[in-house]
Amino acid sequence: MPRIDNKTFYSTAIEKYGITAKGVNWHSKESQKMRFDIILEMLPKDMSKHSIADAGCGFGDLYLYMLKKKRAPKEYIGIDSLEEMYAIALNNTGCEIVVADICTDKLPSADFYICSGAMNVLEDFETHLFVRNCFSSCRVGFIFNVLHGEKESETYNYLTTEQIDKMASDLGVKEVIFRDDYMQDDITVMFLKEVL
Repeated sequence: MPRIDNKTFYSTAIEKYGITAKGVNWHSKESQKMRFDIILEMLPKDMSKHSIADAGCGFGDLYLYMLKKKRAPKEYIGIDSLEEMYAIALNNTGCEIVVADICTDKLPSADFYICSGAMNVLEDFETHLFVRNCFSSCRVGFIFNVLHGEKESETYNYLTTEQIDKMASDLGVKEVIFRDDYMQDDITVMFLKEVL
């Protein structure tokens, strides 16, 4: 089970901060953009040939950021477990948005799966299910960021590099790329189905 009630965690933030980066529990708009920039650096330069599924899409901010940076994908599918996020993301993006439990539901296929921050409040077991489902649903790779380190928290989920490597090994990932040089206690990871 999640460390905390997901619906309450996000609904309270939306109520307090509105449709902003803090409304999806990011520390700031700047930290959200920094993570998005790292994700964009890991994706192919020309996204017009690739589809993306955004696991835990929130308000669809990643898609809007990609548009702003002129890196729009051929197709964008947002996925979120909360109806409230679904309605806002649909309105913000005009793209296909799916309501699903990313840990357990059958997910749509896409070239790249991306997850920015949505695993930060999951338990270890749920994190494994989430990663497994996203990786099995992508054709090329899965890019995700998580809190990084050996910290213990009642609320947040921290993963070590060793834990991430173990997940990659269990899933038969062909290549793993790490980026941990942009923000303290944060890491962005790419799991690839084939070596680039």
